[in-house]
This record gives sequence, C-alpha cells and structure tokens, in this order.
Amino acid sequence: MAIRPSATWRNEVSQSSDAAGLYTPAMLEATDAALDTFEDEARSLGGALDERILATVERVVEQLNTIDNEHGAFCTIEREELCKYIDQVVTEQGTEVSELLARQGMEELTERWRDW
Repeated sequence: MAIRPSATWRNEVSQSSDAAGLYTPAMLEATDAALDTFEDEARSLGGALDERILATVERVVEQLNTIDNEHGAFCTIEREELCKYIDQVVTEQGTEVSELLARQGMEELTERWRDW
C-alpha cells in the first residue's frame, strides 16, 4: 500500500523542529484532504477508461498546486514524492501507468519534461 508523503512529513516534523517550518499543520491538513479525495476516487478506477483515470490524476494535481500556491509547500523533493505516491495509488487500482501514458501518446512528452 502506498504511503502518503504527508505521513513521512509529519514524522519529520516530530523528529526535527526545522521541518516544522516546512510542513505546517495547515499545509499537512490541506494535503491530506486532497489525498483523501484522490484515494476515494481512485478506488473506483479499476478497469476505467484512460480519460477517467487521467481526470482523477489531474484533479489531485490541481488541488496540490493550489496548496502549494497557498502554503509554498512543495519543492522538487516533495513533488517527486507526491508523483510517486499518485503513481502507486493508480497502479494499486490495476492501471499500468507506463502503458496508459503510451496509449495516450504522453510517454514521449513526459520524457522531454524529465530532461528539463
């Protein structure tokens, strides 16, 4: 089962006062609320059409972007952790993400972004 990045961040806060400035309670609560909604939607994705899966991912990414704008919360490491988590959750529901990207012609596009 995928472990939420926010759980890891809460653990960091409990171990280091430096982390408390990065991961505020309001940011963690907002992140958990977005991930709760995403997980609820993802549970019904088994066998869903690509468009529905991508729409679910898009919604959580937009929510996370809003949280970042409000809290200045997500740097590169946090974004990578969130991406990995989203991938894991979708995969746990039976979707092979690399195959979905290939079907949608997105694999080449995401590879170009990675190089940037």
